[in-house]
Amino acid sequence: MSAGGQELLYRIALTQVPFVGPVVAKNVLSYLGGSAEAVFKAGEAKLLKIPQVGKKTANAIKNFSDFKRAEDEISYIEKHSIQPLFYADKDYPERLKQQPDCPLLLFYKGNTNLNNARTIGIVGTRSPSNYGKEWTEKLVEDLAETGCVVISGLAYGIDSVAHKAALKNKLNTVGVLGNGLKTIYPAQNKMLATQMIEQGGLLTEYLNDIKPDASNFPERNRIVAAMCDAVVVVETKKKGGSMITAELANQYNKDVFTLPGRVGDELSEGCNFLIKNHKAALVESAADILYLLNWQQGAKKAIPKLFPELNKNEQRVFDLLKGHVRLGIDEICNQLDMPQHLLAMVLLEMELKDCLRSLPGKQYELR
Repeated sequence: MSAGGQELLYRIALTQVPFVGPVVAKNVLSYLGGSAEAVFKAGEAKLLKIPQVGKKTANAIKNFSDFKRAEDEISYIEKHSIQPLFYADKDYPERLKQQPDCPLLLFYKGNTNLNNARTIGIVGTRSPSNYGKEWTEKLVEDLAETGCVVISGLAYGIDSVAHKAALKNKLNTVGVLGNGLKTIYPAQNKMLATQMIEQGGLLTEYLNDIKPDASNFPERNRIVAAMCDAVVVVETKKKGGSMITAELANQYNKDVFTLPGRVGDELSEGCNFLIKNHKAALVESAADILYLLNWQQGAKKAIPKLFPELNKNEQRVFDLLKGHVRLGIDEICNQLDMPQHLLAMVLLEMELKDCLRSLPGKQYELR
């Protein structure tokens, strides 16, 4: 196995270690130079020196032995032309990377740029009314001029309507799955999924053999919410996956829009609740979204650089922190071979530019 393949093996394995979620995994990686192999080869004493790593977590890493499953996953993704996306890779969704709970690793089958300049999430009930379906189709048709990528969850109902409308209007569309790529759920969407791979893609954080499970879908929803510039909720009851997605989008400081409905209509309860509680803007047409997102100027081809005003030293710090959850000032000094007095000035300047934040213990992370 090549060096790159060996590192991928350890990256996949790290996602399977008990008590090691995305936040802890990225923290451990940041302290061990970004290498997943180094995590498994580190001694217990070294692991215990890392913040957020206790005895139970260190033992879980040291005692992990199911590397065969990671080997099988590599065989599967190679056979089916699936692209693994590590959170420090340039092709990893940048919007998603900005959230602390973003997955360590994603599996992607498709051909669209996940860092497209404009992305819109469209979610809603699995049992929409004709009005909800027609409004969604019209919305996507009117958004076609923006060149946005339409993101949803490949579920029944509004998700499927949004994906199909995107395909019809020559927009790329990405389905985020709550299961592995070996299974298309619901099965009735197999043909739709095949079309999306040619004009968009399928994305998941789960290994190929993971089946659709109720507990997976809220986790899936956080990816939909984080990957979008804005989320549109079409029709939903007061409780359900779409409401979870809207809540997450609010937590991630995303714009949320929703279609209002009649008082007493079950499919409008959730939408009206979001508007009433100032958790979503009322939207009547694509024109509202174009105006509020300032998308009237036509489509762009690439996500804009976040901090074009950074000087050379600031850019070096930014590039280093982009691959880590957070780093201490001593680690940044060592990795960049930069004098601490100079680094302190660079960090202060970057804080003033609002592109990083300082944390207790002289730790730093990107905003």
